[in-house]
Amino acid sequence: MYPTIVDFGPVGIHSFGLMLATAFITAVFVIQSELKRRGFIPELASSIVMAAAIGGVIGAKIYSALLDGQIDFRELFSTAGLVWYGGFIGGCLGVAFVVIRSPNPTLPTLDIVGPAVILGYGIGRIGCLLAGDGDYGPPSDLPWAMAFPNGTVPTDVPVHPTPIYETLMSWTFFGILWSQRRKFETTPGVIFGASFVLLGVERFIAEFWRITPRVLGWMTAAQLFSIVAFVGGIAFILWMRTRPRLVADVVGDIGSETDEGKGAEPRQRNRARKRRQRR
Repeated sequence: MYPTIVDFGPVGIHSFGLMLATAFITAVFVIQSELKRRGFIPELASSIVMAAAIGGVIGAKIYSALLDGQIDFRELFSTAGLVWYGGFIGGCLGVAFVVIRSPNPTLPTLDIVGPAVILGYGIGRIGCLLAGDGDYGPPSDLPWAMAFPNGTVPTDVPVHPTPIYETLMSWTFFGILWSQRRKFETTPGVIFGASFVLLGVERFIAEFWRITPRVLGWMTAAQLFSIVAFVGGIAFILWMRTRPRLVADVVGDIGSETDEGKGAEPRQRNRARKRRQRR
């Protein structure tokens, strides 16, 4: 594959970093457009994605260091040691911190973030494919099997191109969630919980085509974590469905029969809507 797209000697443009940047930019665009559609503060999108990126990298590095039994701060600036579940936990904590402290309603904002994370994850996996960083699967004689002789972790034997599988699954699940987002707007939190469920399903399935050490019978550590994400997502959805559903946003309830109501600015209406959504 192509770990380095352009080489300037000591500095270069790497395929993994390029696709990671593409994933972040795409997520910002998706979150921002949806925040704007729902009348929330769209500028929060960049802060959310930045928090996810910083929290994800720190979480992945800390988890990797705990597995290795030592912490090397120089690894914070390398592409090594990006453990998925450590990054997932760190990214979630970073996003939660930003969203909870923002003036936007928490659960509806998280419903917007969830599908965008899955979309960005799928884009990021293209970077893993281009870099040939060892995320591929076992040897295969299927027509679409690929070798990575020039990869970061090279192999001359055709193997399962697992990053392609993950990208296709991620984009499929994003499409499902995105098509259903309006349907569940009156039940905040459901789409966010469903994002956890589908992320767990995606990674659990993908692990069958990855050369990852088994830690419990035939299961990998990532599969165990995926089960936790799946069960946690289901529990979160059930909890959200027991909460009162949001009433429809009626402009008339902001005084449409008065001169003040007729001249109300959109921002005032949005504030009224947010107060109802925080219930």
